[in-house]
Amino acid sequence: MVLSPESLASQSVLDRSPNLSGGWVAPLGVVQFDFVHRFDASPAPERKVTSFPSFVFAGGLPGHTTVGAFYSTNSTLVARYPNEWEFFGRAAPLRQDNGGPIDLGVEAGYSLAARGFVGELSLARRAGPVRLLAHGRLLTDPEDDPMDVAVGGGAVVRLGRWVALAGDVASVVDRTAGEEVAWSAGLQLGIPHTPHTLSLQASNAMGISLESASRGTRETLYGFEFTIPITLKRYFGGGRKPAAATAVPQAAGPDTALAVIHIKNLAYGTSSLTIMAGTTVEWVNDDPVAHTVVATTGAFDSGLFEPGASWRRIFTEPGTYEYTCQPHPFMKGTITVVARP
Repeated sequence: MVLSPESLASQSVLDRSPNLSGGWVAPLGVVQFDFVHRFDASPAPERKVTSFPSFVFAGGLPGHTTVGAFYSTNSTLVARYPNEWEFFGRAAPLRQDNGGPIDLGVEAGYSLAARGFVGELSLARRAGPVRLLAHGRLLTDPEDDPMDVAVGGGAVVRLGRWVALAGDVASVVDRTAGEEVAWSAGLQLGIPHTPHTLSLQASNAMGISLESASRGTRETLYGFEFTIPITLKRYFGGGRKPAAATAVPQAAGPDTALAVIHIKNLAYGTSSLTIMAGTTVEWVNDDPVAHTVVATTGAFDSGLFEPGASWRRIFTEPGTYEYTCQPHPFMKGTITVVARP
């Protein structure tokens, strides 16, 4: 099985299990919104359904950092709080997709319900279709006892580009009466040609904050999670622009050089490229949605090419070629072709 490289542009459930973040951070200019709905039903004859909806709000900042909040509208963490807020900041100093040996995440936050600080150190490593996850957490005890320590781990197994199976376990080292080992299992689904993902899951943890996801109950809850990354550049034209670059010759044929532009996070990886006449330019689609490369003058048109696919064109005539993506007109690029000496 050959899997294309995955981007951490969104908090994709294809890269993590239901109760673990996997060290994810949003890139600069991306706002993340996740909706998690878990519920249980009481025995017959009442069969009353109790819902435990949770939300994640987060935004990407410079330096591979993210700030955000977890909010649960129904929480049993502390009796005096009917709901739960947990604010957090997370950094990813090491990332495997940037050449690091592992994905390393560091998180610090504050729980309003537990009235104290929380923190997490997460590790992850991808090996082929499998991504292994581990974490250690420092939690404020809701009953005003000394700080709790929780440890756990999980795994994600990719069955294809759009499907994965995932699971995890976590436990407070010194559990109190009524606290169980927390666990979750999920069928993780990517929605083709969109940046959204969906998880169909079961867990005995009622929430997804560091506090709630570390404390299992005796009840099994079922539900789903839907992830919605919002790229602000798409609506406001902001975000960091890639620097201009000059093509580095690579073997593309007996008489041509090759320049590669990766399309990722709804942007051409090199927005302004200078090349010599006769160079082949290849656009590689690393996004989960289809893109095009269309000259503003109509000189060339790639047509839609799908995730994981690429398109090439040889530029033989000197000049400046501006191009864009028809489905995403905020994506723009320029090729400057200079004559050979």
